[in-house]
Order: sequence, then C-alpha cells, then structure tokens
Amino acid sequence: MSQVAVPDDVSLEDIRAAARTIRDAVERTPTHRSLTLSKIAHCQIFLKFENLQFTASFKERGALNKLMSLTPDERRRGVAAMSAGNHAQGVAYHAGRLGIPATIVMPEGTPFNKVKHTKDFGAHVVIDGTTLSEAYARACAIAAEKDLTFIHPYDDPAVIAGQGTVGLELLEDAPDVDVLVVPIGGGGLISGISVAAKALKPSIEIYGVEARLYPSMYDTLKGANLPCAGQTIAEGIAVKEPGALTRRFVAAHVKDVLLVREDEIERAVATLLEIEKTVVEGAGAAAYAAVAANPDLFRGRKVGLVLSGGNIDMRLLSNVILREMSREGRILSLTVEIEDRPGLLARIATLVGDAGGNILKVSHNRMMSDITAKSADLGLVVEARDAGHASEICERLEAAGFVVKSTSQPAPPL
Repeated sequence: MSQVAVPDDVSLEDIRAAARTIRDAVERTPTHRSLTLSKIAHCQIFLKFENLQFTASFKERGALNKLMSLTPDERRRGVAAMSAGNHAQGVAYHAGRLGIPATIVMPEGTPFNKVKHTKDFGAHVVIDGTTLSEAYARACAIAAEKDLTFIHPYDDPAVIAGQGTVGLELLEDAPDVDVLVVPIGGGGLISGISVAAKALKPSIEIYGVEARLYPSMYDTLKGANLPCAGQTIAEGIAVKEPGALTRRFVAAHVKDVLLVREDEIERAVATLLEIEKTVVEGAGAAAYAAVAANPDLFRGRKVGLVLSGGNIDMRLLSNVILREMSREGRILSLTVEIEDRPGLLARIATLVGDAGGNILKVSHNRMMSDITAKSADLGLVVEARDAGHASEICERLEAAGFVVKSTSQPAPPL
C-alpha cells in the first residue's frame, strides 16, 4: 500500500493525554500470549482482550475521551450518537455515569442485546434506518434540532485518541511484537493504534481486517469497487463508508487491509471460545480470522491481535458453535431409511450409542412420496468426536443393514 503524508490531527501526546483522562474509568485490559493459538498459527500470538471492558468493547475509550472534552454547557444540553451497538453502549454508559443526557440512533436489525444494554445504561434509543448511513443522517438531524453535541463513532480526533490507548497498553505489555492486526469498521481503532504504535516502534507493521462483505476501507485505499452488502456476523465492522479522517491515517500507517469470509470469522469466534474460553463477537474475532487465513504472511512473527468486542447475541453464538461443530464433523445430520415398525428406533439408537455417538435430535417422516407406505425416513442429529468418528457411525449403521440416504452439513439448529 502506498504511503501518504502522515496526518497531524492526532499525536502520540494526544493519546497519552487520553490515557490519563480515561485511566480511572476504563479497564486496562490484559494482553496475553496464547500458547495454543501460537502453535496452530505457527507464529507468536498476543491477544489484547478489549472484550473485557465493562461494556465489552474498546469503544468506551474513545467515547469517554470525547465526553470529557465537552464544556459544562455542552454536557448540560446532552449528546447524540449513531451506532450499531458498541459505540452506543460506550456513550450511553459513560454519559449516564457523568450525568450527561444521551440520545442514540441505532439502525434496524441491530442485535437485541446491544439495544437492551444501551437502554439499560440510561440512553434514549431511537431505532431508525436500514443502514448505518441512514441512522447517521437521523442522529445528525436530532442533534441539530435539539442542539446536542454529536459524538461520531470514529471520525473524530478525540475519539481516535481514546481508541489509541489500546495500542499504548498492548505495546507496554508486549513490546516485542513486530506486527499488529486490527479490525476496521469506520477506522477509528486502527487509526489511534497506528499513531501510537508507529510513534513508539516505527518498524512495526500494521494490518487492517474487514469482513469480505463490507470492504469499504479496502475499496477506498486500493481503488477497488467490491460491493458492500449482505448479512455478516461481524456487524460491528459492517461500514459502507469509512471516515474521511480515518482513511488518511490508514493510508499513512497501515501496510495492507485483509478481507475475511464469513466462515472464517465464524471459525475464529468458535476457536477463541473453545481454546481461550473467551467470548468475542464477529468483529472481535476478525483479527484472528485474518491470521488463520493467511499463515504464510504471519509465519514465525510476533503478532498482536485486538479482540475488539464481545457483544454477541446468545442465539447467534449458539448457531456459530453448531455450524462450526458441523464443519469439523463433530455434529452429523443424517437421514436413515427404515421400515415403519416398532423397535427400529431403539435398535438404531443402540448402534449409534455403541459406536460412541450421542443423539441430539430425532425426527420421523412418514410423508415422503419417494418411499413406500411401509417405510419412513428417520432424521438424526448426532454428536461425534470428529469427522473420522462420524464416518465410523455411518459405517456401523450401514453394516447393520440400514440405508443411510443422505448426510448433510451443517446440522440444523437444535
């Protein structure tokens, strides 16, 4: 990526000042080396756990720094913001703590848990707009109408400086890292981190990560025209238009922007849960997804990853787990043709159990037109140890004379 003149809107001293400002009200989250992930990815991986913030996201750093910069009159009149969730919660929580009235516009389709938490923090929530752009327009209109200070989620120097404190802490805890991988939505987090990291360690390389469905910063910097649309698990970085300010920082400091597919993000969410025992949302898992998807790029290096947030809907998390177990062959969905007579279900259950499988779900269909009236299709969802074990279970059923008509992945929700 070609380098451009370094913007002077945010400096290392601005970020250090932000760290002093927010120090007593924001968690100093840990950075730990993951031995297991390092072994899997063939590089040394250091995880920055921003999902452990009180609002489960780095966003409250920038929100608080901006709120603390307001004049007494601006605090009295209140603030407005637009967000798909994490910025909303950061603004709502700290505005409530500081006694500042807050109105947050959230687009339709925002995960319910994020809407609920924002309301619980005391903000007035307005659901409007099918996209972030439409929600942004409504938030600006409300701010103008009611004379509120608008707190932008990423394109504001005070917000960027606040997010940059993540980089200060990461390099203090893991000074030997030679590359950082950071998710990009609007670009506030990677902008702040890049300013801090490049000032402290000019040789460090920084990679941004976007969901392949929303490659807005990638398009902007590379002159590409990939579409920005679709349902992504990483709604926290599903931004169609990056910031005017943030794109300058990314162009100046970031080596490249990597794109990750939905299945790669899902796998990263499940891997971080299973190995690190930590819950991350899709956007929060994007950095690890990029490292796992580009092993040759990071092989042998010391890589710092930002787990930017952990606000994932429980139903969605359940689906991600099931889908990933299906991909790994640990959940098998199959259909067995049987005679419609007593005892066969018990026999099949015994065969599966003797093979070490665990039946999670059973369905019985007598209405299929392509089988005889004396037959039925038995649907099974079976838990196995791995893909090899799943094949063994099918072979046991076939050896006993049953016809396994089909197997499919992923298994349906339980």
